[in-house]
Amino acid sequence: MTLANSWEHKIGQALSALRLDSIKNKILVLALLATLIPTVTTAVFSYAQNKRALTEKLNEELQSVGTQTAREMDLWIKERFFDARVFTGSFEVYDNLASIPQGGAGGRVARSRLNDYINAVHQRYTDSYAELLVLNPDGSVVTSSADSSLGVTIPDNWDASLRAGTAMLGEPYWDDAQQDIVAVLAEPINPPDGRYLGMLAMRLDFATVEALLQRFAPGSSGRAFLVTGEGVVVASSQMTASEGAAVTLDHAIRETLRASNDAPVEYDDGIDTAVLGTMEAIPGSDWAVVAEVPRDEAYAPVARLRNVTLLLVFSLLVIVGLIAYALGVFIVRPLDRLATGVGEVAAGDFSVDLPVSGGGEVGYLTQVFNNMVGQLRSGREALDQAAEELREQNRELERLSITDGLTQLTNRRWAMQEFENEIERARRLEHPFALLMLDVDHFKKFNDTYGHLEGDAVLQGVGTALKDATRGIDTPARYGGEEFMILLPECDQGGALEAARRIQSRLAQETFKGGKITMSVGVSAYPEHGTDTSALIAAADAALYRAKKRGRDRIVAAGDTAAPATSGKRKTAKKGATKRKATTKKQSPKK
Repeated sequence: MTLANSWEHKIGQALSALRLDSIKNKILVLALLATLIPTVTTAVFSYAQNKRALTEKLNEELQSVGTQTAREMDLWIKERFFDARVFTGSFEVYDNLASIPQGGAGGRVARSRLNDYINAVHQRYTDSYAELLVLNPDGSVVTSSADSSLGVTIPDNWDASLRAGTAMLGEPYWDDAQQDIVAVLAEPINPPDGRYLGMLAMRLDFATVEALLQRFAPGSSGRAFLVTGEGVVVASSQMTASEGAAVTLDHAIRETLRASNDAPVEYDDGIDTAVLGTMEAIPGSDWAVVAEVPRDEAYAPVARLRNVTLLLVFSLLVIVGLIAYALGVFIVRPLDRLATGVGEVAAGDFSVDLPVSGGGEVGYLTQVFNNMVGQLRSGREALDQAAEELREQNRELERLSITDGLTQLTNRRWAMQEFENEIERARRLEHPFALLMLDVDHFKKFNDTYGHLEGDAVLQGVGTALKDATRGIDTPARYGGEEFMILLPECDQGGALEAARRIQSRLAQETFKGGKITMSVGVSAYPEHGTDTSALIAAADAALYRAKKRGRDRIVAAGDTAAPATSGKRKTAKKGATKRKATTKKQSPKK
């Protein structure tokens, strides 16, 4: 074996293992690789470049949001301190507060004037302050802008600072009574003589802060929120106060954000699965503004680019693959069709009819193959037709073997076999079933009067009525002569009696040459009246006998042993006549 042959053999084995030994598959794989390699390389490079550019843009956006929001928050806090100094510097505040301890009418007037001033200020600044309160140096409420003030708690360590003239801003907290985030700003009240008369406490309203955060929130679903030094969310662009109070930014996340040098950090904030965020401290306080955007939204343009690129690659692969496939089909499809057709014929499929495409040796071979298959198909069709006729004859013989020819009901032999099967099923499943024995009343007399042809018509009509009045699971059968039996699966004695009445009602709709025909019915039920065929048939026969004896056209159950009713044709004894002794004699039921 030469070197060239050795390499060819090895390459051939490799291609065969990859199922690339056919010409069509080789053409297809070559075309796909020629498309896939440069396209994927270009797509990967483009994706990396776009992701880097998007990340830089996102960094700038989040940094801008954080810086602007922190600056606005700093101005907002300074405005609150400025407002407090303006309010407490009013003559109406410190003069009236100084006059209240004097008591009497003057003290009451001073308190009223102070209250009017506080309410007037609050009405002007309702969007910034939830409540304004004037407190004594001991922290007790002098007056409030609220109708029913809940008061405020001033930390003990504020007293020295307030007495020294320094305003204080407390940490925000959740107030259960107000169901809101609360922060208290306290400004000392000092008249020109420098005395410390008390303080003005203001409950800050963060509604304006929420509006501010909503204005600067990044992206369509990004958010900005204000957090304290402990990570408590004070206000948010997307959450209510109660929702924000339930969220705390983890300490480790806050430290990571502080150490990131304004670069976005990816983390799980407990609300979204993954976000990118930055944190900007507010000067003069330990509060900070956090701006974050969901990671999926941040990288949505890159994801769209990736999806478009994948769609483009997939489309190119499909187009090139279809072209390569069509080329391969044009080259090797005729031979493949012929090989496949030979295999199908060998497996017994003679419906093969190959298209003859083009001429040449392959076209001639295809024509010869089609002629051969046509001859085999004709022979198979003749055999199939003969087999179908034989099956049809067997089905008809089977139907005739279990069917009564006159009434088209099940015959006695098949009915008894079904009877045995039903007993076995009832024993196994412990389910009830019932048996009806039916006999046409005065049938012999009808035959003698109208002839056997009319008698056969009566039996056919009875068969039709039985099939119409019974269920699909019931088995009506001709037992012999004018006597019939019906098996009623899943039916107790009560249901059997109802079925018998339904049969009599349906038979009453039939009209024959001699008029209406009636039937007497005997009913037995498993297991009350027997657990085998002989016992159940004997019980139903005995009930049928009693029905005949009681005047015919009756339904009698096996357990019904009441005395027969007096015939309507008997003459009743006259009043006062001596009762005659009844003589009994055995008589067989009239058919």
